[in-house]
Amino acid sequence: MSMHEGLPMIKMLAKSPAGLEEILSNELLALGAANIELLNRAVAFEGNKKLLYAANYNCRTALRILVPIEHFSIESEMDLYTKIKAIRWEDYMTNSCTLSIDSTIAYSIFTHSQFVSQRVKDAIVDRFREKTGIRPSVDLENPDFRINIHMYKDEVDVSFDSSGASLHKRGYHVSNAEAPLSEVLAAGMILLSGWDGQSNFIDPMCGSGTLLIEAAMIAMNIPAGQHREEYGFMHWKDYDKDLWEDVQNEALEAQREFEHEIIGSDISNTNLRSAAANLKQAGLEKEIKLRVSPFQEVIPPAGGGVMISNPPYGERIQVEDIIQLYRDLGDALKKNFKGYKAWVISSDFRALKMIGLKPMKKYILFNGQLECRYAGFDLYEGSKRARYQVEEGLPPVDTDGGNA
Repeated sequence: MSMHEGLPMIKMLAKSPAGLEEILSNELLALGAANIELLNRAVAFEGNKKLLYAANYNCRTALRILVPIEHFSIESEMDLYTKIKAIRWEDYMTNSCTLSIDSTIAYSIFTHSQFVSQRVKDAIVDRFREKTGIRPSVDLENPDFRINIHMYKDEVDVSFDSSGASLHKRGYHVSNAEAPLSEVLAAGMILLSGWDGQSNFIDPMCGSGTLLIEAAMIAMNIPAGQHREEYGFMHWKDYDKDLWEDVQNEALEAQREFEHEIIGSDISNTNLRSAAANLKQAGLEKEIKLRVSPFQEVIPPAGGGVMISNPPYGERIQVEDIIQLYRDLGDALKKNFKGYKAWVISSDFRALKMIGLKPMKKYILFNGQLECRYAGFDLYEGSKRARYQVEEGLPPVDTDGGNA
């Protein structure tokens, strides 16, 4: 670390899904970030260039890492054009670079983010044309430079997107089941559950295996970006290849063995084929067991652990009787998962109640645009009353387990 201590500090902004800001701030803290501030769907922080690379590579719950370069206020459309054009773009990029602009606006004089992006692009290419005679071109698919414009009322923030493609694109997904979970949401759910790789992990409705893969990567401390080949910062003028290699080598040294079991099952053969393809791509086919089984018949290994699942919501997947499905899930948890903590995410709040267990914790998360509840249940060995009897040295009572 010491050889990079002289690198200048820069302000950064990590974007996250709603509800995962605190988890992301903990990840950044563990990487050595300073002056961390929780915002809405984002975390502001400071660090050097090495931290910028490390945050992109390691953070499981970040969508993008932005580096703000300019802040100003505007009163008119012309204001926006003039102030964007005044930025010294040639310090950051050359006229042979391709670029794309991503704008978000709220309560602004502008009504269309697309129009803002267009005007920003005009200002940048006009500056290059006047200075060099050649204008950079736009590439919406795979640009060298992604420029992020955030406009709130008359305040404008201009940032570079150091990530390039969204960080949820881990590089291991080669096959999708229906209604897949985002990798970032899956990782956030696991971290919110408190599972740290020191016990078993089960997903009895595993779909294409996203929760299983993210769990294995957390357990073994494999960086989130291990399978990605490209980041936005690699196209920047100040890209430091040696520094990037240091970040990767340090992450490699921090990997660890996993001593427990990660098991996924699904009733659908097609889903399991998708999961198997993704596990292979992630290099985790030896670490994770897959089996075809209805969730009602899943018997987890002894010794306790965590079960996390994303059952159908009846939104994108049609289930004949969603209420019955959740009732059956509750019954299976009470009967088979004693000694485990179980977590379920769903946008169907009525169905979630049909599990018939009292949640110990509940979070609001978003799966895409769907508002969901993420509920955690403690499935005691025996009932609470039986456990209390034992703890107090009282004679045991008959019980059939669960904590309903």
